[in-house]
Amino acid sequence: MMQGRTVSRGRARLAVDLSILGLVGVLLLAAIGAGGVSLYRQFYSPSAFVHRYLDLLASGRAADALRLPGVALDLAVLQQAGIHGTASEALLRNSVLAPLDDIEIISDIEKDGVHEVRVSYRANGVEGTSTFSVVQNGWTGVTPEWRFHDSPLAEIELTVRGSDTFAVNGFAIDRRQIAHAEDADPLDPLHLLVLTPGVYSVTVDSAIATTPGVSVLADTATASTPIDVQAQPTAKFTEVVQKQVEQFLTACAEQEVLQPTSCPFGLEVQNRLAPGSMPEWSITEQPQVTVVPDGASWAIPAVDAMAHIDVEIQSLYDGTVHELSEDVPFKVNGTIAVLPDGSVSIRVGSPG
Repeated sequence: MMQGRTVSRGRARLAVDLSILGLVGVLLLAAIGAGGVSLYRQFYSPSAFVHRYLDLLASGRAADALRLPGVALDLAVLQQAGIHGTASEALLRNSVLAPLDDIEIISDIEKDGVHEVRVSYRANGVEGTSTFSVVQNGWTGVTPEWRFHDSPLAEIELTVRGSDTFAVNGFAIDRRQIAHAEDADPLDPLHLLVLTPGVYSVTVDSAIATTPGVSVLADTATASTPIDVQAQPTAKFTEVVQKQVEQFLTACAEQEVLQPTSCPFGLEVQNRLAPGSMPEWSITEQPQVTVVPDGASWAIPAVDAMAHIDVEIQSLYDGTVHELSEDVPFKVNGTIAVLPDGSVSIRVGSPG
């Protein structure tokens, strides 16, 4: 009888032990499953793929970001997505990337095999959000690989007025080196590929022109963002123009004629010069010129000036001679072209 009770107790203890082992097994499998899901989300999910891309941008590793599947595509493919067929790759470099931080995945919505991964971030202090399309790109063992369904590249359509040289995020560029055609109009927009998301600031800082800069946030893949920058003349440039205008007018005053050739001033008389008399010109009031933008070049708006003439005039009526000493007011304007070698060509004229 005692032996039967002992067997019954053993069976009950075994059942309890098996139940505990079963529960432990279930908990272990649950833990493994939860760990697997966490590992997947952190390293192998579409969100992780996008986060890795943004981390590369944040680290200034443009070259590595371009190596991720689906980023760097043939221009013909990008053109089908709306990118200009001659877009330059000049800005796809480490030195152009601006700071990127506070990266956070907002959502990952899958439809028909395409994951739309939405993220928030701070780009050079500017808060923004972007959405990236990601699809599976095969397997590595038991883990999935991913690629961008739509390249995160975009383009900037940049027009810089008043300067062939400028900088984007501090990277110096000469328009003539990346223009599609050598004889391209200076006001034709430059098409520049950029990595998104990112803030891109265009500045001009040369001996001739300057600007505090224009910044844009490129936050949409394969989108085109126009930037129009108007440079302003530097004080040194205006000083040089002033000096050259003064030299030009001084040279005009050296001509001993009533109407100096190609000059903005002169004098008409009803009589004639006295025999042996030559007009003596001087500039008594030089114009105070200003320089203003004029399309891709510069212009000198009309400004007042004063010349003076001393000459002897003989009357056609009775032959008498009298001395003429007269101030001659005139106006000066002009155009300024920047030549390929960086020098300037100034043409001074008289309005009207």
